[in-house]
Amino acid sequence: MKIAEGFKLRTMLGENIITREGPEAVNFNKMVSLNATAAYLWKAVEGKEFTVEDLRDLLLEEYEVDEETALKDAGKLAESWLKVGLVTE
Repeated sequence: MKIAEGFKLRTMLGENIITREGPEAVNFNKMVSLNATAAYLWKAVEGKEFTVEDLRDLLLEEYEVDEETALKDAGKLAESWLKVGLVTE
């Protein structure tokens, strides 16, 4: 997976918001807010190819969580990013 072109993480009024830049922004009519953990993962993989297992490993490095929970959470996050078009496979 890779973050789709034109998406940027910004902090607005203390919230982590994904915005769209460039001509495609005209068609992006949704606002995506990320919690602190999702924003941490976004920043860690921005500009890189990554897998669900990479997200899991980042969670294990940063948080006190077991491997099964980290993998489950990473998978759910990746699935939601794919669903709304924030990342490509």
